[in-house]
Amino acid sequence: MALIQKLIEKLQRHPKRIVFPEGSDPRIIQAARQFTTRRMGVPILVGDRTQIKETAARLDISLEGIRLVEPERTDDFDDFVQRFENLRRYKGVRGQEARAAIKNPNYYATMMLATNQVDAIVSGATESASSALRPLFQIIPRQEGVQTASSMLILDLDNPRLGIDGTLFLADCAVIPEPTVNQLSDIAVTTARIAHHLTNALPRVAMLSFSTKSSTSRYQSIARMRAAAELARDLARKTQVKMEIDGEMQVAAALDPAVALTKEVGGSVAGQANVLIFPDLNSGNITAKMVQILAGTPMFGQVITGLEKPAAEISRSASAHDIFGTATIVGCQAIDHRLLYG
Repeated sequence: MALIQKLIEKLQRHPKRIVFPEGSDPRIIQAARQFTTRRMGVPILVGDRTQIKETAARLDISLEGIRLVEPERTDDFDDFVQRFENLRRYKGVRGQEARAAIKNPNYYATMMLATNQVDAIVSGATESASSALRPLFQIIPRQEGVQTASSMLILDLDNPRLGIDGTLFLADCAVIPEPTVNQLSDIAVTTARIAHHLTNALPRVAMLSFSTKSSTSRYQSIARMRAAAELARDLARKTQVKMEIDGEMQVAAALDPAVALTKEVGGSVAGQANVLIFPDLNSGNITAKMVQILAGTPMFGQVITGLEKPAAEISRSASAHDIFGTATIVGCQAIDHRLLYG
């Protein structure tokens, strides 16, 4: 069974509230309808109520069971302004600037998440990545022991022999252009943490490179991935994240047991990797887009890692199906692991 179908069933038992800042976008309304129809929780659409209703009517989609929120017409607006002003006062943000920010649906929705009025957020359908991410990084704290917030994509493959029954976790594909050793370590551990939470399987993390267990470290990129693997191993131990990790490793050696055998790479990750950590944003983003376009592989995310609250920043090219799948993932992140697999 594909991961998304399994997670749908989990959410049907433990429904969650998902907020969508771009509430009038047709794809968001379609995804919200699916979410409600399948009894997975309550979608909250933020934006102009009239515009949302007109778009839904044009699409012949019922808004029953879907909550609509127009920021300036809510009782919480002034409270959110005050909270944001207090939060950003050290950056020189004062009353009018804070008020203007909270009028923005992305900021308002993120404040809903911060104050536990919703369980997760899915943004980015009509905004640039930076515009969608900025409120999250300004308002939502990082997880304890984590210095770096990043992102991951989830590939839902037809081949059950790859990854975790066909599911692969890829990071970082959207946030950090040239990660340091410390950042790569954080990326590996936070991605593994979510992979385990969603699948209950042991994350096997491959730190990718153009080389596999090279005998030389004269290339900085190789040395960086090797050092990040060691650091991530220590960090996982300290933060009690279940995972196996190895690297540096070529992607073929990470995914294909035959290639790993040919290259004489042993261990618990080679040929069995289910979490792939890229050396930089170029390689991660290019790989993800190429796989999606050439192979037509279902892809969900970007899921933001390292934050205290579940969040996703989707592509502006995402379909309603992509958005629904991503909402399902972040919704399940909000379910306690003991309930998810109890």
